[in-house]
Amino acid sequence: MKNLLALLLLLVLTTVACSSKPPSIRVSNQRSTKANVQVKLENQNTININDVTGGATSSYQEITEGAVLVTAVIQSESVSPVISFNADRDKNHTVVVLNSTPPALRIDTDDK
Repeated sequence: MKNLLALLLLLVLTTVACSSKPPSIRVSNQRSTKANVQVKLENQNTININDVTGGATSSYQEITEGAVLVTAVIQSESVSPVISFNADRDKNHTVVVLNSTPPALRIDTDDK
């Protein structure tokens, strides 16, 4: 009986440890003006995260693994900053719209 319980526990732990979650992305706008962000994925799908007001952070959205190209269109700015990164499983990625001149982007990555 003890062997059966130990085997069952090992199976559950292995399943939990081996499961992985798709990457997620959100936008954090550090500027005082609104930002619209386009996220182009490696599979050619595009996600638009629009109307992120100054000082706000959007909710996470799941994306596919792989190369990601991000472009931000910022209210009252003629420059649209671009950044690329690789989206990995079990990671949360935050596109940070920096309050800088000229406008710039940064990617923060955390474990899920």
